[in-house]
Amino acid sequence: MKRLVIVALLAITHTALAQDAPKWKGKFEQLDQKLPTPNEYRSGSGAPGPKYWQQKADYVINVELNDDNQSITGSETITYTNNSPDVLKFLWLQLDQNNLAKGSMTEATRTSAVRDSAAVKVAASTFNLYDFDGGFKIKSVKATDGSALPFIINYTMMRIDLPQPLNPGQKVSFSVAWNYNINNGLHQRERTQYEFFPDDGNYAYVIAQWFPRMCVYDDYEGWQNKQFLGQGEFALPFGDYKVKITVPADHIVGATGSLQNASQVLTKEQLDRFEKAKSSFDKPVIIATQDEAVDREKTKVKEKKTWEFHADNVRDFAFATSRKYIWDAQAVKIGNKTPLAMSFYPKEGNPLWQIESTKAVKNALEVYSRMTIDYPYPVAISVHAAHQGMEYPMICFNYGRPARDGSYTPQVRKGMVGVIVHEVGHNFFPMIVNNDERQTTWMDEGINTFVQLVTEIERYPDIDFDRGKPAALVPYLKGDQNMMRPLMTNSEQVIQFGAEQYAKAAAGLFMLRETVMGRDLFDRSFKEYARRWAFKHPKPADFFRTMEDASAVDLDWFWNGWFYTTDVNDQSIDQVKWYKMRTEEKSIEKDVKAKAGDLSGKDGDKKFDNFNNGPEPFSLVNTDPRMYGEFRGTIDDKAIMGKLQGKNIYEITLSNKGGLVMPVVIQWTFKDGSKEIERLPAEIWRINETKVTKVFVKEKEVESIVLDPNVELADVNASDNVFPKKEGSSKFGDFKNKSK
Repeated sequence: MKRLVIVALLAITHTALAQDAPKWKGKFEQLDQKLPTPNEYRSGSGAPGPKYWQQKADYVINVELNDDNQSITGSETITYTNNSPDVLKFLWLQLDQNNLAKGSMTEATRTSAVRDSAAVKVAASTFNLYDFDGGFKIKSVKATDGSALPFIINYTMMRIDLPQPLNPGQKVSFSVAWNYNINNGLHQRERTQYEFFPDDGNYAYVIAQWFPRMCVYDDYEGWQNKQFLGQGEFALPFGDYKVKITVPADHIVGATGSLQNASQVLTKEQLDRFEKAKSSFDKPVIIATQDEAVDREKTKVKEKKTWEFHADNVRDFAFATSRKYIWDAQAVKIGNKTPLAMSFYPKEGNPLWQIESTKAVKNALEVYSRMTIDYPYPVAISVHAAHQGMEYPMICFNYGRPARDGSYTPQVRKGMVGVIVHEVGHNFFPMIVNNDERQTTWMDEGINTFVQLVTEIERYPDIDFDRGKPAALVPYLKGDQNMMRPLMTNSEQVIQFGAEQYAKAAAGLFMLRETVMGRDLFDRSFKEYARRWAFKHPKPADFFRTMEDASAVDLDWFWNGWFYTTDVNDQSIDQVKWYKMRTEEKSIEKDVKAKAGDLSGKDGDKKFDNFNNGPEPFSLVNTDPRMYGEFRGTIDDKAIMGKLQGKNIYEITLSNKGGLVMPVVIQWTFKDGSKEIERLPAEIWRINETKVTKVFVKEKEVESIVLDPNVELADVNASDNVFPKKEGSSKFGDFKNKSK
């Protein structure tokens, strides 16, 4: 009879679980069906394959900036190396300035609406009322022998037909001449602009997307053919640059690369300070002072000078120039190199920029180098530009301006430091680990925002940075699902760009590091990804596969949920039962029959909504010999019972209401006031993706239980995370946002 009762009890429990189990939705399905098949170019481990290849584009450029009419005139010779196994009959170049041309695709597809009592500035932008002649004016495209090459322009793309097919391993050189008008940043908010300062009648220029640039041709999709519509950024091949920049003789120029003719463009005093900065590791050296900048603002010479810069193995080139610039620099020790951290800023940026900018550059270089690879370039530059935040190799443009009297709020400092760390960090993603921003934005913006957060937490403990923390993402996750897009969405279709491609992607990596994998495993895997793909072109599959390959952690469930869906994490505590083992002998038949209802989850009218009624008793009986089957040995029943003697046993039923499978983080608070955090892997949901029950054995009596107490998993509803339930509890009320 004993055996029959036990078997019946097991059958009841199994049946209850089967009835509760919902239709399986494949949350733990492997990514094999979604990721491209590994091949000789990209391996299943996430590393470049034995036949991985990429193209190379070298540039020799001469450019002149006209300070009288705010225009650019340039000519370039491009040498393109075909390292692919394919024969190329034509080449594609990017003409991103055409984004600002009249009748552009961007203008035609930009949606708008009339709003009553809108500010004139808003209306001018909405109705495109600025009289600006934007876009490249291509003057010529020629072969090396001077003959014209046929070309056709398709919005922001230009195709050049080659006179001879370009075979694998061959090179071709050709030249392009062009000019264009620089946009006023006050009118057209772009990644490149000029700013006019009416107080002194001068201009400051941050110049990017200023020359026709080669598109990427790769093993994944051939030619990159996605038009630039303003949101999705740039995909570019690596190459070497030699650039001569002609500007007014009293301008100070900062640019990608190493300055080649410092003795010709700097005064003796500036040259001496420049040399001193190369060995100044404790603080910045001011190379061009504020007093010198004020004098230049007044004189406005008409003569011109040409600054020459060289840059090797970079994917782009940008520069900034103004007679208003103050310039400081400091050496940074990175491995066996000493790159210069530098800042260029007008007096309107002081005193904040002199205090914070180069320090932020240095902090970013040091932390990013530790997390990825040692910074390989000779300089890293931060340039002050109004309402800007944009990155290029070795140089970036950043906002953060004090009030006219030089005062600034903590929020202004926070924003400025954050944007500088972020944009300098882009040197690593995507300027070195060179993903395609036009197609997969999170691979640079999200990954970069994550390392930015690590830098901010380590180097700025006095500032409460939260972008990228899971808790800060909760308001977005609680929003309208119709306004959300999965991270694996092309950038031009994303609605909430910052919340998703920046913050959500960063929060996902933060959770992987802090909760799912742990810092050591994550950091080793993340560094391996950077090492494998430095100066190469990774795709999402390469990142996903490398993180798993280097950690032995199956993360397909995480990539599936966090990157391919808009599911959210909403776990709840449905029920908690408190038990203690009886000490007296009981009849097994009577005991099992009495408790069968409890153990099967059917307790009639009995409620388990608090601990006030004390623990429920249960009994254990000696193991029936028939349960050992073929085994000859037995277990020590009394010793096992002794392990449970006096212990508090809690059976918890949890639900997953948001659809996203995540680890379970439980905070136990005991009656003596002590606390314990217990972490269960996400795989606890692998059999039943919506409901699980688990038993915990505790020495001490529990007073309360909380799920995700520090909001490290971005649970969107705190009210059902607590037992016993507290009326009015909220994620941002009872539970603090704590960062590890």
